Amino acid sequence: MGRLEIQQIPVLTDNYVYLARCPETGQCAVVDPAVSASVIAALDNQDGSANLILNTHHHADHVGGNEEIKAEYPDCMIYGSIVDRGRIPGLDIAVRDGDEVAIGKCKGAVINVPGHTKGHIAYYFADSKALFCGDTLFSMGCGRLFEGTPEQMWSSLKKLRALPDDTRVYCAHEYTNANAKFALHLEPRNFAVKQRAETVKALHNQGEPTVPSLLGEEKKTNPFLRCDDIGFLKNAGLMGLGAVSAFAEIRRRKDMF
Repeated sequence: MGRLEIQQIPVLTDNYVYLARCPETGQCAVVDPAVSASVIAALDNQDGSANLILNTHHHADHVGGNEEIKAEYPDCMIYGSIVDRGRIPGLDIAVRDGDEVAIGKCKGAVINVPGHTKGHIAYYFADSKALFCGDTLFSMGCGRLFEGTPEQMWSSLKKLRALPDDTRVYCAHEYTNANAKFALHLEPRNFAVKQRAETVKALHNQGEPTVPSLLGEEKKTNPFLRCDDIGFLKNAGLMGLGAVSAFAEIRRRKDMF
């Protein structure tokens, strides 16, 4: 199995598009193309082309470049959840939980992670230690619940939390500084959270990306992954609540923060 070469392309205000390339075959996937121009320019700069588009969900800032990229590279195949059939522009291949996706010789798995939207999926490439999770899991945060329930989102986050600690989290937005402020608000005396918030702030002030992060760091400092942790519940004043209720409450607090 090969290991993906991944290029991160910042677009719009705070979105990331990813180019994931199999070094052995040269095949390249575009993950969540919000726009087309920056993607096509990056591919042209490498004398490359797009073979696949991997969409995590149907929101416009994740699929806005689909059709123009496909027009530029007619053999490109667009992947997305079967739930989003009719909502993802140009969808060619509708996938389900557990399906395999191949970028050349690099094999990935589809993980169903509803909550942010009802058709949200993630793509996990184990050999590359890479997780493309869209708007489900953010660095030190998680997505808002637009179409799903707290029960669904908590279940989805637990699926992602179960992946190895050395998994790199390629989320779709640069929200970490704001997320870190909220995490520190919940746990001002948590040394790991405080230390990470300081690191994130320094990177933010320098205009440097804070993404990808390591899943092991997320397990220690992301409040939305710790709703069944007694220490976190105590620190955040949530003792006595079950994990789903605790998740719903901190999501409510974050929405108002």
